[in-house]
Amino acid sequence: MSKKSLAILMRARMRGAPNEPHGHRPQQISRSAPNPSRVSDRSHSSNLADSNGISAKDVKEWMQASISIPAGSRDPADAYLEEFSQGYLMLSQEGRRELLLALSRDYDVNRARVRELMRQYLSLELSHGATDDQQSSGLDDDGALSTFYRMERNLRDALKPMYAEFFERLNAHPGGLKLLAILRADLLVFLGEENLPSLRALDSYLKEKLITWLSPAALELHQITWDDSASLLEKIVAYEVRGCPPNKKSNRLEEKAECWSSLLWIFPSGNPSAQLGEPLIFIEVALLKDVACSIQEVLWDDPPIPECEARCALFYSISSTQPGLSGINLGKFLLKRVIDMLRKDVPSIAIFATLSPIPGFMQWLLSKLASQIKLAEAETEEAKLLDMGSGSAFRESLLLQDEEKIILESFTENVTGKSGIEIMHYLLQSSEWVKSECLSAALKPPLMRLCARYLHKEKKRGKALDAVANFHLQNGAIVERINWMADQSEKGIRQSGGIMVNYVYRLEEIDKNAQSYLSTGHIHASPRLC
Repeated sequence: MSKKSLAILMRARMRGAPNEPHGHRPQQISRSAPNPSRVSDRSHSSNLADSNGISAKDVKEWMQASISIPAGSRDPADAYLEEFSQGYLMLSQEGRRELLLALSRDYDVNRARVRELMRQYLSLELSHGATDDQQSSGLDDDGALSTFYRMERNLRDALKPMYAEFFERLNAHPGGLKLLAILRADLLVFLGEENLPSLRALDSYLKEKLITWLSPAALELHQITWDDSASLLEKIVAYEVRGCPPNKKSNRLEEKAECWSSLLWIFPSGNPSAQLGEPLIFIEVALLKDVACSIQEVLWDDPPIPECEARCALFYSISSTQPGLSGINLGKFLLKRVIDMLRKDVPSIAIFATLSPIPGFMQWLLSKLASQIKLAEAETEEAKLLDMGSGSAFRESLLLQDEEKIILESFTENVTGKSGIEIMHYLLQSSEWVKSECLSAALKPPLMRLCARYLHKEKKRGKALDAVANFHLQNGAIVERINWMADQSEKGIRQSGGIMVNYVYRLEEIDKNAQSYLSTGHIHASPRLC
């Protein structure tokens, strides 16, 4: 196995979703339609059909039919679910939005039923046959407590939204889990446009169910080789280049054909011989002599070192391919399984590390600089009005004296009356500063120092502010080292000033670090960052 031939395929034990349509309507399943008048209803403006002849009303009828079928009637329910699955994929975005709104509102919790059950429950009295002591000890006096148990069970059932059974049935249906991920991806888009409470509740419930259905017990590993199908390899290439600018395809694919194979995937799959469907997540791994400090080292190491000389397994890309699984931490399971596999298959590996982006750093820094500039301006105005000096509790010195002096000296334009923070804020709003060796050298010390602060000190709700940092820290890693100009791409400069970070997984400390971070929010970092 060469340095970059490491590849593992992770599969979820489920079948792929129905294929996306190609402009035609799927063959109708032989059955009676739930509403014979649906065809004539298409003339109404609120039920305009898409170009393929499918309307949201059609799909809602199939959904209603699949929900209303009694438990145990599997064949009719499967037929309606198949119609719904094919029909939903044919809907336009507006049609999908209409359907999901109906699902969230018409099949929500039956609150009238809940209120009635709560009224009945509150009217019960323990004195009917069970004292407080008897209840706490589990004693049942003449079955009196059975009334409470029955009412509590009924309350639990009533508090479950009516779409819960629909999701359960769809998950059990071939291709249903993939379709549920598509449903959630659409939900997230619609929530971004209009944050409706009913859609939030639907998204929250579906996310919880997806976490359950995609548990580690449902996942397995498979190593990718050149013997895998051409369609599988094509999908890997497609996901590798996704997001690249049109005329900037990944050099990894064009120049180093073996590089793409260092991927880890989770696939929706049933029988290994069946259609695999779409991948869910992948990780890219490089086997190196030491921890890399730039993405260039990883992508352009030519020739690759022999596997027996590799001491470091570097995870340099972990990406979800399914927007509908946003917020579901599949990567945690993935990393642990990969580390275990590498320890077994490549015993020379002693270091497990990442080369990770810092996507939120520049946004945080620009916001900080802008707020300090506004505070300084406000203090100046106040001092003029009061004819005295003033100070704000919110003011802080983001730049050290030496750093400010160097920035002022390096900026060749007119700086009269400008502070170092103002100049820094101006420069960082574009990537032009990178082209100047003088400006880059001047900005390096404050950017590196503030980036270390951002990763180690800045928090939100007691956890790391940066999303990538939060992911690795909750998995037990430590912040090891930040690297200047490690990613010189346009995106890298825009997001983090080109800085990347190494997180290290020290096997003997992973569980302890993870527990400490999750319980107290303590961020473990090497002494050089503290």
